[in-house]
Amino acid sequence: MPEAQCRMNQRPNRQAIRREPDRPAAGPRARSVAAVALVCALALGCAEPSNADPTPDPTPELSVELAPVAAGFETPVAVTNAGDGSGRLFVVERGGLVVVVEGGAVQATPYLDLSAALGAEAGENGLLGLAFHPEFASNGRLFAHYVDDARGNVLAELLADPPSADTVDAGTLDVLLRVETTTDFHVGGHVAFGPDGHLYAALGDGGNRPAAQDLADPYGGLLRLDVDGTVVPEVPADNPFVDVPGAYPYTWVYGLRNPWRFSFDAETGDLWIADVGQDDVEEIDVLPAGSAGGANYGWPIMEGDTCFTDPDCVTTGLTLPDFVYTHASGWGSSVTGGYVYRGAAMPDLFGSYVFGDFISGDLFVVPSGADGSAPERLLDTSLRVVSFGVDEADEVLVVDYAGGGIYRLVASAP
Repeated sequence: MPEAQCRMNQRPNRQAIRREPDRPAAGPRARSVAAVALVCALALGCAEPSNADPTPDPTPELSVELAPVAAGFETPVAVTNAGDGSGRLFVVERGGLVVVVEGGAVQATPYLDLSAALGAEAGENGLLGLAFHPEFASNGRLFAHYVDDARGNVLAELLADPPSADTVDAGTLDVLLRVETTTDFHVGGHVAFGPDGHLYAALGDGGNRPAAQDLADPYGGLLRLDVDGTVVPEVPADNPFVDVPGAYPYTWVYGLRNPWRFSFDAETGDLWIADVGQDDVEEIDVLPAGSAGGANYGWPIMEGDTCFTDPDCVTTGLTLPDFVYTHASGWGSSVTGGYVYRGAAMPDLFGSYVFGDFISGDLFVVPSGADGSAPERLLDTSLRVVSFGVDEADEVLVVDYAGGGIYRLVASAP
């Protein structure tokens, strides 16, 4: 279904495991009715689910719930930490603000305000991603992904001076990369550093399906950049397409529709990518650590593990997804990528990949060691699960777009 026809779904009457905390009803940080109307656009290409089968019961051996961390955010789309030992959490708001949560308290002064650099919050535009350099504690470098007023996808660097500063001057912004588009959809927008020290950035197909199979076009790909060279950014010498004439040199993998959140396993270095489907199938792709890149995940030839443009499609040369779920399963219709759990608070979850769905609000898990079996449902919530994050202890955080809250995944009380 075209994105313009998406609507908020009437889900079955299900009880959230733990209700979101109270939020201000008005004021500059209160969410607006208009913001809620945008949730399906931000569902990154959501398709309205078909008549769904009954939702399976949660995984019985894992008993978890969501504990409130902070509330009152305006359309939050991400949460991350700086890895600097400060314990701070940084909440990214689509409108351009980055807000700090420190010691459980939301700081009144924004850490960063990029609203002047943004275009209109049409479709899926806005400030969408934030990543701190692995050596942020000493160099103060951080990186943002946003859409500017000319529909340009921008990857920019900023500087916190000193790194422990309470605010970052937007005047330090330095545009590293800008990719133009003609639509407001399938932006991608996530940025993160890999274990190799390089910066990875996700771009959806921009609403242009053929772009995902065009190596000359960065859309529909996960980009890999060296931001520590003499020129920033440089193309890593071992990127897979540097010697292919006409290919976009920063591309690491391609054939993606809209990779809405990816992450690296903090222990193994494996790369997990969640790619939002079109009509029927949501997919999770896993690229093992040490891979040389270059994988083609098939969109729009394939939607997940199913032929899309041609029922008799040729799959030769394509990398099929490791895990999928269908819209008919009742699990939802817009996957949100999460993290392999490497915290200490929930040993039974250790090594399992936790992710969710924006439309259903459900959380899912790929158990540790799973070899292609279907993911399992972990938790039923009433949230709009737009993103996940981790704190400095590798405990998993969940972002509620519509409600404006941040939660921590915790073991249920007996």
